[in-house]
Amino acid sequence: MRNKLYRSRDRVFAGVCGGIAEWLGLSTGLVRFLTVIFFFFSAGIPVGTIYILMAIFIPKEPYREYREYREWR
Repeated sequence: MRNKLYRSRDRVFAGVCGGIAEWLGLSTGLVRFLTVIFFFFSAGIPVGTIYILMAIFIPKEPYREYREYREWR
């Protein structure tokens, strides 16, 4: 498990789900799937707002660390 939460550079939209998945040690697909499910069941407003705030306030993953992680993987 990683010590700090970053937005992933391996991303679809803003890297929030990828960063959370890497931080928790889960599958990126699982986190994205759960985000979409919660988005539809909450009518989009709470999950969408939280996602946008996380995209603004969580820093991007540093390039060096990302490159080393991708080479190791």
